[in-house]
Amino acid sequence: MNTIVLSKISSYDRTMQLLGGMWFMLLALGVAINIGSSADKPWPSFLSSVCLATFYVLLALLTVTRSPAKAQADGVLPGIAAFVGTYMPWTIAFFGKTDQALPNLASTACVLIGMIMMLATIRHLGRSFSLVPQARNVVQTGPYRWIKHPLYLAEEIAVLGVMLRNPTPLTAVLLVLHIGVQVCRIYYEEDLLRRNCPEYAGYEASRWRLIPHVW
Repeated sequence: MNTIVLSKISSYDRTMQLLGGMWFMLLALGVAINIGSSADKPWPSFLSSVCLATFYVLLALLTVTRSPAKAQADGVLPGIAAFVGTYMPWTIAFFGKTDQALPNLASTACVLIGMIMMLATIRHLGRSFSLVPQARNVVQTGPYRWIKHPLYLAEEIAVLGVMLRNPTPLTAVLLVLHIGVQVCRIYYEEDLLRRNCPEYAGYEASRWRLIPHVW
C-alpha cells in the first residue's frame, strides 16, 4: 500500500474519530441534562439514564483513542453500513422514554451487560476499534477465543437496552434494521481481514461469528 493511500486512511480516521467522539459526547450530554431535570422521576428511570450516559462516554473514549488502520474496506457501501450501524440506533434516545419500572430495569441490565462485555472485549482488543471495517490485527484472546465478533454482540445488547427505554413499534423496527446492518458490517469486515491478514483464514475456520453453535 503506498504512502498516499495510507495518508488518506489516516486523514479519514482522524476525521471520523473527531466526529464520532463529538456525537457520543453530545448524546451523553443530552442524557445528563435529562437526568438533571428529572430528579423527581422513579429511581429505575434515573438508574437507566445514568447507565446510558456512562455508556455513551465510553463509546466516545473508544472512538477517539483507536489506533491507525493498515487497510480499510473499499467502496461506498461499507462506509454507509458503518455510519448507519454506528449512529442510527442511538437516535432512539431522542424519542423520549418510559417511566415504568420494568422496562427501565431491563434497559439498565442490558446496557450494563453490553458495557461490561465491551470493556472485557476492549481489554483484549486494545485500541483496534473502528467504525468503518478496517484491518489492524487478528485478536484471538479473551472472548475472541469463542466468537469472532464479541464487540458487535455487546453493542447489540446495549442497543436493545436503549430500545427498552422506549418500547414502541418504531423502536422495535429500528432494532431489527440495525441487526440487519450489523450483519452486513460483519461480512464486510471478514472480507477485509481475509485479504489483509493471512492469519485470519485459520482463525476464521474455527470460530463462530456471534453465538456459538448458532451463527
